[in-house]
Amino acid sequence: MQYENRALVDRRAEWLAGARQMAPLAVGDVLEGATFGLLAAGIGWGAGAAITMSFVAFSGSAQFGAAATVASGGSVVAAVVSAALLNARYLVMGADIAPRLEGGWLRRLLESQLITDAAWAIGRRSASPGRVVGAGTLSRLAWTLGTAAGALGAQHLGSGPAAFTRLGLDALYPAFFVYLLVENLGQAGARRLAVAAAGGAAAVAVTPFVPAGLPILAACAAGLAAGCRR
Repeated sequence: MQYENRALVDRRAEWLAGARQMAPLAVGDVLEGATFGLLAAGIGWGAGAAITMSFVAFSGSAQFGAAATVASGGSVVAAVVSAALLNARYLVMGADIAPRLEGGWLRRLLESQLITDAAWAIGRRSASPGRVVGAGTLSRLAWTLGTAAGALGAQHLGSGPAAFTRLGLDALYPAFFVYLLVENLGQAGARRLAVAAAGGAAAVAVTPFVPAGLPILAACAAGLAAGCRR
């Protein structure tokens, strides 16, 4: 019994340590979540749908990608596929962190849902699954609360997509992905440059000829092919 109590105390200490490390980044989660909430409301999604997506999907790139696809007239299938491809990196992160997770399969399954880029980095650096849980829990809470604030506050900006276009908020979709591109290419080697070039070229080439939502799928396919070839 004493051993079990000590183990629980140690786990809680690691949860809190992970949350403390995530705290500065959680501020960004709130702001980015609020932006997603605003944009989701701008394309006609209700606050409930936006908040639920943030809590369940819990991925900025995937959510912005899916919303951008729908906003440009793409199908739900294209939105789902693009979100899945943008989240494919979590397969690698999950495989890396899996040996460190503890307990039965249900606990491991639940804790794996808290893996984010930052939580994975924190847990990997410290070799502590508890810090992944603490960091991921705080991040998910901040992201969902931010989405709720943005979606519920959108009613004060006007109604419908026209209000968001008038305020320039529609520009945040491409700006978000340009930021991701610049951030990843800041210290990129030849392989990343080749992947980015292939994806960009494919998207530009097919945009005039295919329905909305498909260019991002073409970009993903071309980027994967270029990466595998190199």
